[in-house]
Amino acid sequence: MLIMLLICSYSTATYGDGLVVDKVYHPYVLANEQEVEWRFMSSQTDTYNRLGQRLGYGRSLSDTFAIDVYLIGHRDDNLDFGLSAYEIEGRWMLTEQGQYWADWGMLFEVEKKYRTNDWEVTTGFIAEKEFGKSSLTVNFFIVQEWGDNIPTEMETEFRLKYRYRFMPEVQPAFEVYSGEDFFGLGPAFMGIHRFEGQKQLKWELGFISEVSHSGKDHTLRFALEYEF
Repeated sequence: MLIMLLICSYSTATYGDGLVVDKVYHPYVLANEQEVEWRFMSSQTDTYNRLGQRLGYGRSLSDTFAIDVYLIGHRDDNLDFGLSAYEIEGRWMLTEQGQYWADWGMLFEVEKKYRTNDWEVTTGFIAEKEFGKSSLTVNFFIVQEWGDNIPTEMETEFRLKYRYRFMPEVQPAFEVYSGEDFFGLGPAFMGIHRFEGQKQLKWELGFISEVSHSGKDHTLRFALEYEF
């Protein structure tokens, strides 16, 4: 089953080329869940305006494990937008919601560059803790890259989201992203609109500013996810 994606490649805020600002993952998996997802990202620096999108399909294989498949694309330096990579992603829910002091999960990703022999593998932990109407979500990832056109190296990434569940449709949040030569933070919003049965539409909007360097590096991200 396919997930199609398009994702951008920014300077210090890029994945595959080092993307740090992307998405804060939650540890939860629903049985018999299917989803279609679209992500949009735009990164503005002093010299570049990079643009990318991601469109994907995924489904749960059990009540604790889900898999997604992606096509990734971005606009290059010649301002041409096209396919840049493929990715397969697995999410494993390690604990039941509310079973322990925090809910735990793991993420596994394998990305292959389009038309080149370049690879990226990501592995990491996801944790979420609820405090009344507030939630704190933390991601910690190890990223290994290698190939014909990129150096072989290992990096770490950290992502954090504090969210206030004001109402299902509108939940203000604050996000932090940290990776190689990048530390950014900024406001975000997300919401869920539930339909009949298990069907629901999720949305996210965030604006992340890099604060560890003097130059401008802002990232606007937007995501829609339909689960059924």
